[in-house]
Amino acid sequence: MKYIDLRSDTVTEQPDFMKEAMFNAEVGDDVYGDDPTVHKLEVLAASIVGKEAALFVPSGAFGNQLSLFTHCKRGSEVIIADSNHIIAHEVGASSVIAGVQLRAIDSPNGVIKAKDIEKRIRFEDEDIHFPSTSLICIENAHSSGNVLTLSEMEEVYNVARKYNLPVHLDGARIFNAAASLDVDIKELTKYCDSVMFCLSKGLCAPVGSIVAGSKEFIDKARKKRKLLGGGLRQSGYLAAAGIVALEKMSTRLHEDHDNAKLLAEELNKIPDIKVDFENLKINMVFFKFTSTNIDTKALVKYFLENNIKINDMENGVMRFVTHYWVKKEDVLTVVNKLKEFLNA
Repeated sequence: MKYIDLRSDTVTEQPDFMKEAMFNAEVGDDVYGDDPTVHKLEVLAASIVGKEAALFVPSGAFGNQLSLFTHCKRGSEVIIADSNHIIAHEVGASSVIAGVQLRAIDSPNGVIKAKDIEKRIRFEDEDIHFPSTSLICIENAHSSGNVLTLSEMEEVYNVARKYNLPVHLDGARIFNAAASLDVDIKELTKYCDSVMFCLSKGLCAPVGSIVAGSKEFIDKARKKRKLLGGGLRQSGYLAAAGIVALEKMSTRLHEDHDNAKLLAEELNKIPDIKVDFENLKINMVFFKFTSTNIDTKALVKYFLENNIKINDMENGVMRFVTHYWVKKEDVLTVVNKLKEFLNA
């Protein structure tokens, strides 16, 4: 049965041309460095983001935590926005894997300012009680739907350089951010020392993410990837999907953004709905019901009965996400079904 699935862009299945590439992939044992398709993916990925080297990893959370594990000394401190995925949705992994504590800056949209970063930078030789700051993390595109501007990223990078600290970019949806800003992705990644980005989500690969940075950083990360159980064998079948994701799927994300804008505009015409247009920058639509008597659990059930999948609201906010498998006609179907529900 075909569903219109708006829960996330993580639900994307693979188009036939991606499956064909996977089926025909040339593979080898990647732990031995023998998988030519993985090698091709890593070289391609590094080139696209303007870094010396890249590493194929199983997931975005894996890539973020591997980056912290590689950058940071145990017992050190990472400065990060409190709303970023690394702190909000990665199961406290940084304390377990890298052995670091996260020093958070209050920022619902992921933007952190130089003055707020500087107030939190600490060095262990300043005071016997202090941990040392080892890393600054930013996220673009942000999970709120916001996209950090180039100047906002540059501001963070400049303060990091001032104190000789590296910057890690959680770029799970970095291609969405680049599409939103209408810039080459290198314009974003030049403001970080390492970057993680997903090949799944809007790019439709079934599994996998990339970590990119200097050759020295990636060499260290490769060994730590093995330590974490991420040394895969014939992973070229997955890497083949990643190559298609980068070469074909990354260039069409503006279609998802356009469909999200259409969805937002149509939803906002409904009297009981208020759309967050300020954070309508990628493929995510956030909105609230202005009436307090809307039973959102019943809405989730009603939609499912009509072959539409959505998540219930979180913190009073609903989120619909467009992607490759959500077309313009699907957007209009969703809006009409929502009207039916509210009018029932």
